[in-house]
Amino acid sequence: MRALLLENIHPEAERILREKGIEVETRKGALDTAELIDALEGVELLGIRSKTHVTREVLAAHPQLLAVGAFCIGTNQIDLAAATEHAVTCFNAPYSNTRSVVELAIAEIISMARHLTDKNAAMHEGVWDKSAKGAHEVRGRTLGIVGYGNIGSQLSVLAEQLGMHVHYYDVVDRLPLGNAQRCDSLEELLEKVETVSLHVDGRTSNNNLFGREQFERMRPRSLFLNLCRGMVVDYNALRDALVSGHVAGASVDVFPNEPKAAGDPFESVLQGLPNVILTPHIGGSTQEAQVDIGRFVAGKLASFVAAGSTTLSVNMPQVQLASAVRGTRLLHLHRNVPGVLATVNSVLGDHGINIDGQQLSTRGDTGYLVTDAANGVTAEVIEEILALPATIRLSTID
Repeated sequence: MRALLLENIHPEAERILREKGIEVETRKGALDTAELIDALEGVELLGIRSKTHVTREVLAAHPQLLAVGAFCIGTNQIDLAAATEHAVTCFNAPYSNTRSVVELAIAEIISMARHLTDKNAAMHEGVWDKSAKGAHEVRGRTLGIVGYGNIGSQLSVLAEQLGMHVHYYDVVDRLPLGNAQRCDSLEELLEKVETVSLHVDGRTSNNNLFGREQFERMRPRSLFLNLCRGMVVDYNALRDALVSGHVAGASVDVFPNEPKAAGDPFESVLQGLPNVILTPHIGGSTQEAQVDIGRFVAGKLASFVAAGSTTLSVNMPQVQLASAVRGTRLLHLHRNVPGVLATVNSVLGDHGINIDGQQLSTRGDTGYLVTDAANGVTAEVIEEILALPATIRLSTID
């Protein structure tokens, strides 16, 4: 079995896959659609980060592809609906870089409140600007978190430990941690806080979530951070708010159009503005996070290959059986229609096959049936199950 790992994924992932007997090819940069289609020839497992897009065209061109691992949090770069239709199981790393992103957010809030970037630039130019003008402690100030998932909620906890007051808004009704206060709308949050930090996902409904209207609603001289997705913010509107002085500082780690590889040129309307911190999508780029991500996602891919486990898959029904396979394990991905389990078992029964273990799970229009057959799985049995009208893909592990 062959795996292709793109975008400089940590070597820990390669080590784990090679230990499982998988041949691994690695590449540093991202690939566009045509390049990816060429590179996937004969590849069953694909590992990407945020810049490589796995489109319907890519998936249709490679029916042998079994799984895609997103070595990051987001999966909007993968057409998940098409992946499910083509029986490609997808995994991500929803928790591994949470702490890294949160620590960067805290560092940037303090840096903006103290104008550290401006002071640093002045010192490098030989200017001694020892002044407290415009510099503030973060203790006692109010932080507004938009998106209270894994990252937003942990940021809430650490910000409180610094003495900040926290308000949050999320479209999902999430329980507050510590003394954080939930807001019923984004508008309510913007009216109450002095610093706004975005931590939403990449779903289409979040496109241009934060624009001119939202910046105008922010309190004068507030701070703004976006460490989630570039497409959620109108950066021209942010520039206008910064130039006018309505927003006192901004930190941005993500952009609508990002270079494919390190060293490629970068341009943004925010370049050159004072008290603006621009970083190259490094929220999760710590050694600790990258090791954890490499280990976690590669482990999921290896477990899927070895045992058919889809636990924590982002697009498939989740099934977990014992890793030890006795006899033959049948992995039957099918359309979620009535009678599939009975029909498969009828085929096995007609051939005198005893079932040692079995688990069925469904997700939307898709079902996933894992069966451990003790004996007698022949090519004829495989052909009969493949021929069932509901079958999408059938794989076996011996």
